[in-house]
Amino acid sequence: VQLQASGGGLVQAGGSRRLSCVASGRTFRSYGMGWFRQAPGKEREFVAAIRSSGGSTYYADSVKGRFTISRDNAKNTVYLQMNSLKPEDTAVYYCAASSSLILSTIRDPRQYHYWGQGTQVTVSS
Repeated sequence: VQLQASGGGLVQAGGSRRLSCVASGRTFRSYGMGWFRQAPGKEREFVAAIRSSGGSTYYADSVKGRFTISRDNAKNTVYLQMNSLKPEDTAVYYCAASSSLILSTIRDPRQYHYWGQGTQVTVSS
């Protein structure tokens, strides 16, 4: 699976942005998908995940209520809608795919086997 993330850019605090991640291949619908982010000097951190069917979603506490992950299996695409953005949301955002999401380790980057190239989101104050 190859992943291509897009949608990043510069946005003012309080604004919104939608990230997209398009996957190649016909097996997209069998993968759980996640979004992670990495700020300068910090480790990569979990943001959100969604199961292959789209029936269950999971969020980091820091984004819960502001971000929404969704997927369109017909378009091989996963989205991250980000609202009420804060300067601390500034990071490179990565999409990732896992062939088998396990709830207990859903926030662990090592559970994800395929990664996109990242897209920069910068939130100005």
